Amino acid sequence: MGSIMVYIIMRKNMKNQNKEWGISTKAVHSGQIVDIRYGSFLTPIFVQDAFINPNSNENVLRDPLSNEEYIYTRYGNPIITTVEQQIATLEGGEACLVFSSGMAAISTTLLAILAKGDHMISIKELYGQTYSLMKYELPKFGIETSFVSVSHIERIKDLIKKNTKILYLESITNPLLRVADLEKASKIAKEHEIMVVVDATFASPYNQNPLKFGADIVIHSATKYLNGHGDLIAGAVVSNIEIIRKIRQIRTKIGGNINPLDAYLLSRGLKTLAIRVERQNQNAMALARFLEKVNEVKRVYYPGLTSHPDYTVARRLLRGFGGVVSFEIAGGDEVARRFVEKLQICKKAPSLGSIHTLVTIPRDTSHHPRTGISEEELREMGINPGLIRISVGIEDIKDIISDLTGAFEKIDGLGGI
Repeated sequence: MGSIMVYIIMRKNMKNQNKEWGISTKAVHSGQIVDIRYGSFLTPIFVQDAFINPNSNENVLRDPLSNEEYIYTRYGNPIITTVEQQIATLEGGEACLVFSSGMAAISTTLLAILAKGDHMISIKELYGQTYSLMKYELPKFGIETSFVSVSHIERIKDLIKKNTKILYLESITNPLLRVADLEKASKIAKEHEIMVVVDATFASPYNQNPLKFGADIVIHSATKYLNGHGDLIAGAVVSNIEIIRKIRQIRTKIGGNINPLDAYLLSRGLKTLAIRVERQNQNAMALARFLEKVNEVKRVYYPGLTSHPDYTVARRLLRGFGGVVSFEIAGGDEVARRFVEKLQICKKAPSLGSIHTLVTIPRDTSHHPRTGISEEELREMGINPGLIRISVGIEDIKDIISDLTGAFEKIDGLGGI
């Protein structure tokens, strides 16, 4: 009879059960494809570019997004379907697409929804490359973007035009960790029939599900918390079936697809999402409180602190405050660079969401002038000299704090703690 999969049974059971499951159960069990010939309970990796097509086997699996047989991995692949269903389940969406990177997910989504002559509104406190995409690249396609500060989210109303199609937000911004009032923003958008797109990378599905607050599309750099191990680049988009199918058409043409091996790694990483992020939430809160007591730290940015400008909003919209802490060190960028060089456990690397604690200077990486952000724009965003961003890992917090303490003590011009 050949390879018989119980895929259809698994999907049917998921529809009946997974609404009652907890997040870790969903992460481990959703979307799995089981080959009963070998007693497998893990999804195999389908490392192939093409599939037998047409396929006369009556038991052949079909791609749930197209309801067609698998034909070519750029269109779809069973292991890719598995990870897409995992992420959709975790976000509470109908369907998901995964991509070769977070920026591939963002750009493909915007190009699928927007057309020449359209207008969008975005918060201006964005990841540097997203800001650059909207400011410099989308205008080449006749797409205009207006920017509004998270601090004045109500001013969205003043920016809406007849051709406004999208409101773009980030759940927690990079690197100052601002928390936009998603509920308020979504209400304004819905009153004007504007689609709400939220990059929820920093929150992860463990800390927030934007669809529950009015978002239409949720985007992730799956490189970060969804994978959590720093060993792949990927992106994801979650929405309803209709929107996902529209984005899928553009993904197929542009080709920003994930490969089967990375899809497998991402699926594996997702299974430990809850226990990783819970530990990172705890570590980040402890680190933020420690940094508030350091004399050489001018300011600490963490939405779980009462000193954060969006603390009240964060308490209402987030289940946890995330694993990233930013702070300004006295002495500016040069002192910040010397400080980072003295760290041992914490690694100097421009990423986040990993099990490893990673430290970066945003003005040298995510918001470097090469992204197209001017010094004036950096000041407007509040990204000041001496800003350091820490993505807290799952190491013992006492060791992370000890590492930072040693770095503070070794920096010339700083008097220690």
